Amino acid sequence: MADAASRLTTLAEELLGGPLPVRLRAWDGSEAAPPGVSTSGPVLVVRDRRALRRMIWKPGELGLARAWVAGELDVEGDLYELLDAISGLLWERGEDTRSLLATVRDPGLRAAAAALLRIAGPLPPPQPPAEEMRGRSGGRHTRRRDKRAISHHYDVGNDFYELVLGPSMVYSCAYWASEGPEATLEDAQRDKLDLIARKLNLREGDRLLDVGCGWGSMALHAAREYGARVVGITLSREQAAYARKRIAEEGLTDRVEIRVQDYRDVTDGPYDAISSIGMAEHVGAVRYREYADTLYGLLKPGGRLLNHQISRRPEPDEEAYEVDAFIDAYVFPDGELAPMGRTLSTLEDAGFEVRDVEAIREHYALTLRRWVANLERDWDRAVRLVSPGRARIWRLYMAASAVSFERNRIGVNQFLAVKTPVSGRSGTALRPRVWNEKA
Repeated sequence: MADAASRLTTLAEELLGGPLPVRLRAWDGSEAAPPGVSTSGPVLVVRDRRALRRMIWKPGELGLARAWVAGELDVEGDLYELLDAISGLLWERGEDTRSLLATVRDPGLRAAAAALLRIAGPLPPPQPPAEEMRGRSGGRHTRRRDKRAISHHYDVGNDFYELVLGPSMVYSCAYWASEGPEATLEDAQRDKLDLIARKLNLREGDRLLDVGCGWGSMALHAAREYGARVVGITLSREQAAYARKRIAEEGLTDRVEIRVQDYRDVTDGPYDAISSIGMAEHVGAVRYREYADTLYGLLKPGGRLLNHQISRRPEPDEEAYEVDAFIDAYVFPDGELAPMGRTLSTLEDAGFEVRDVEAIREHYALTLRRWVANLERDWDRAVRLVSPGRARIWRLYMAASAVSFERNRIGVNQFLAVKTPVSGRSGTALRPRVWNEKA
């Protein structure tokens, strides 16, 4: 009888309708390299047959994700190279691959599926890993459900985030001067915060609302470097506690207030400026117009909004868009991405004049690779701080996201929008990319 790796490789080719683009090693130690695949490249390792049972019951990303989180699937070698090789199977083959075993009608495919079932061992499948978000109730993007989703992602321990993000504690795309190793993550994050402050034209005494303030980095930068008076809001109690401690240590409690508060409950406008950095992805399509209306209402006439937001490519049929199964179950529950054009239109519909859009997709790929390097460099400590499954989630999520940015599957954009007064004077420079320097 053929070894497990050869059998799996043959079955994969039959089920996928083409060659498996990577080497494969099975739980019995056997290894198979399809024709044309380098024997020196990365290896997809199936450590346990339970991985097959998961993929039979949940074909596509969710089954693969469960096996990865449980440690039943692994990668030896360059993770980015392997993800790039299999990206066509996961991202470009469409629904046919994701629902393959549920919809096969071809007799040959049915035979291959039956053979896979025999290799997989006794059914039913194992329980999902403990790290999976389950038991969601109530309507999507209600206050209670949003708060629980935010807690799932952010309340996993500030020490873990320090390990991954580094001293800047900024969890959004950095702004890089170069791609070389001499460019540090801390410098790039500082440059991003300063770019936002300059786009917002912050001045001494300005009131800034930082929506989704994270661990307080933007609030601190605006208060310390520009003299702004800042209100930062988050739904994460762990983030808020960490931010308040940083603010107290820098002696800025008279300038910065951190609240555990939903954006829908902010009523103390008007503000001179609003920053929303990596927050809108949590809002959801059903709430995005309400979000834009709320921010518009909180600004004074002439006030500016800087909306920093991940986008996705438009779908031929937007009604068919589905949230990524792995991200939804393990990373950002209920998170949704919108095409850049839809975000711009919604801001305009709310009354904003959009003055500038800067696409910085490549910058996020560079940022994610630095975060992955931080995680891998201190892997054993990361596992102790959270769990083996949680650490594996973050490694896969960040590495796969880096590949997605590099392949232009997703992007990230900074929208500068103004609540332009009746006079029509927006207050922006004639050459908008020549941003105002600090006063």
